[in-house]
Amino acid sequence: MSGDSIVAQLRRHRRWLRGASDGARANLALADLRGRDLSGLDLRGAKLTGAKLSKAVLVETQLSGADLFGADLSQARLSGADLAEADLRGTRLMRTDFTGANLRRADLRDGQLMTATMDGAQHNHTLDARPDDVPPLEIHRAVMARANLSGSRLANATIAQTDLTGAVLRQSDLSGADLTGSVLQNADLSGASLASARLTGARLAGATLAGADITRCDFTGADMIGVDLTGCDIGTAVLEGARFARRFDAIDLEVQRALHEHERWIRSSGAHGIRAQLDGVDLSEVDLRGANLSGAVLRGAHLARALLNGALLVMANLSGAMLDGASLLEANLTGADLSHASMIGVDLTRAQLGPADLVTAAGARLGRRQPARLVNTILSRAHLYDVDLGHADLTGADLSFADLNGAKTDGALLTRAKLDRTDFGPSWPVDPA
Repeated sequence: MSGDSIVAQLRRHRRWLRGASDGARANLALADLRGRDLSGLDLRGAKLTGAKLSKAVLVETQLSGADLFGADLSQARLSGADLAEADLRGTRLMRTDFTGANLRRADLRDGQLMTATMDGAQHNHTLDARPDDVPPLEIHRAVMARANLSGSRLANATIAQTDLTGAVLRQSDLSGADLTGSVLQNADLSGASLASARLTGARLAGATLAGADITRCDFTGADMIGVDLTGCDIGTAVLEGARFARRFDAIDLEVQRALHEHERWIRSSGAHGIRAQLDGVDLSEVDLRGANLSGAVLRGAHLARALLNGALLVMANLSGAMLDGASLLEANLTGADLSHASMIGVDLTRAQLGPADLVTAAGARLGRRQPARLVNTILSRAHLYDVDLGHADLTGADLSFADLNGAKTDGALLTRAKLDRTDFGPSWPVDPA
């Protein structure tokens, strides 16, 4: 493909992104783009299947939703690039620079590329993204939340200080890999090989490691709250300084009593027990999965890195609470007050933050609804994938760098909200084909 042809394709692609009738999705499949400077270009949704991009410069290039299946990205520079939902199956990634790149929901599994010869015969080429004869993958400070790396060969790879929240790494070979300081909260590592891997200081709260090989794996100083280690042999694993969930009986007795009485209050619809009044309580790093704290008053509470997956917090008052790094996967927060709370990096995937129906003590509906309040809440770098924010009040909230892909925001108030590099999901046209 000539240079003029490539330029023409890029021009039509820009018009396609704008929805112009004379636009067309860029088809650069198998194109030779080696060493080219494509920095800052808008290539969202472009077709780059099998493209030769070795040593190409793609700094801060927009490649979200792009088809890079089987492409050669060896020694390419993709620092700061946006590769959200990109198809990277079978890509060659020798010495590729992904520093600060966005790889949310990207697919990095191995794959097969089909090509045709002059006689029309079809040929399948197995694509091993990381064959044995190339240096291991190196990724630093990237975002790979919910990326699909199942079955990937990542032995001795460096994926340091990278956000892998909710990533799928089932059956992956991570033996000898360096995952120092990375976030693997709620990630699926079942059956993976982590033999001799380094996860020092990593956050693994809520992660599944069932059946994984953790022989000589270094978990020094790691957050292991609620990690599923079913079938794992921890005999040789290094767990020095690793933090597991605080035992419930280690919590202050008054707090334990308050939580017990609150449970009675919930079960009896207020007839027995007492509504929990736990302003400023320290519940950081506590495993509260599935707990029913609906209606509880937790103003200014410390819940940093707490595990609240599936918890019921309907109409709870968490205003001013510290929830940085907490996991609220699929939690019910309908009608809750989270105003002025700090929720940096919190995982609210598939959580419910819509309005709650107001009812009487007897359970009769009053015909009114109370929306969730997140006024001036700090949600920077939060994971809000598929969350229900219907009619929520997010006035002045900080949603910078947050992931709202698939979020329901009908009727939500976003007045004065900070939306710097907020990910609202696909922003490229859907190809009719």
